[in-house]
Amino acid sequence: SGKTSFVRALIARRQIDAEAVVSTDEIRAELFGVPPAEVDSDAVDARVFEERDRRIVARLAAGRTAVAESTNVTSQARARLLTIASSFNATVTMLRFTSDITGLLQQHGERGRPDVTAADVRAYAATTMRDASTDQLRSEGAAAIHDVPGRRQGATPAEAAERFSFR
Repeated sequence: SGKTSFVRALIARRQIDAEAVVSTDEIRAELFGVPPAEVDSDAVDARVFEERDRRIVARLAAGRTAVAESTNVTSQARARLLTIASSFNATVTMLRFTSDITGLLQQHGERGRPDVTAADVRAYAATTMRDASTDQLRSEGAAAIHDVPGRRQGATPAEAAERFSFR
């Protein structure tokens, strides 16, 4: 969807600190290698998200901002983050990346990640369309929701970051 490229562009523009970003892709690479080792994907995901949550808690406990750079297409996935944020009275801003399935599949093909299939990409896109409306995200506890333009809208990550503000 472009989340990593967008976050990198925000860092380059000094809109967020690199240390604030907690990336599940980076955690997965740290723990299991690139590409991920041939292990049970459910066990890998559980360990990755456990570590992501631990790092976010540590940042919030220290009074710092945390940017969860992870795909949170289901309400259950978002609930984990919202629960953590709530325990620290942290304001939650959610970013939505609106991509068409053709663009997502093209981007997936460019990445060469064996741990995510084209069927996974289609399922993520369908879930996002169904379960991540602005009303749904607000009802879950998001204080602000921003739609981030991407390839579909003809915007590069740098252009999207240039137009973006957390306000």
